[in-house]
Amino acid sequence: MRSKEFPPGLGPRFALAIAFCAGLGFHQPAQAGAGRQDREGGQTGTASYYSRSFSGRTTASGTRMNPAGYHAAHRTLPFGTLVEVTNLRNGRSVVVRVDDRGPFRRGRVIDLTPQAALALGFARAGVTQVRLSVVPQYAALGPAGALDEVAEAP
Repeated sequence: MRSKEFPPGLGPRFALAIAFCAGLGFHQPAQAGAGRQDREGGQTGTASYYSRSFSGRTTASGTRMNPAGYHAAHRTLPFGTLVEVTNLRNGRSVVVRVDDRGPFRRGRVIDLTPQAALALGFARAGVTQVRLSVVPQYAALGPAGALDEVAEAP
């Protein structure tokens, strides 16, 4: 058998299939509308909020969705990460804890609780443009600068 030949029964199609499968490991599909990184390392994009019908349902991290809390769904940030979300239209900010996965709607970067949307001033509109910045684990949850709900381990 010459070095360029394939084993009996395993022709060029097999080699092509192997090359294709190996290439899949290096392919990272772009998340359409997943926001963009800004100069400071934060992410900007569109925020939305959970329907109140999700109240009490179990999140991906195992916690219960509390519409009155300051929690969020993000596609990639680790559970427990605290994120400052700033509404780019009015400058209001809140700190939320990532405890769910999503949003799974094209163009969205974060899903917030109804309380967080209310504090950011976009509950009536349903969506707004935001900037996300990871903050230290000792930051207080809620409107930026508030001390009413101190972050604890999830």
